[in-house]
Amino acid sequence: MDNNAVEVVGYVAMAILVVSFIPRELRWVRIINFIGCVLFVIYGILLGWKYPLIISNGIIAIIQCYHLLSKKKAATTENH
Repeated sequence: MDNNAVEVVGYVAMAILVVSFIPRELRWVRIINFIGCVLFVIYGILLGWKYPLIISNGIIAIIQCYHLLSKKKAATTENH
């Protein structure tokens, strides 16, 4: 992949991460933030396996997934 395309991935990841803090509903913050983190993981890989980017954003993406899935599970349990 050429350097311009890799840079575009980085800018898109950055923009999505910043936008993730705009919604008032925490669920949407987590979903958008998760997408930004996944893009940053991809960006870190495209840059040549930059582990600080990959590890930090990977962990945050896992945390966001955990919270999203635990909230969904709790909502499902409450409805029954």
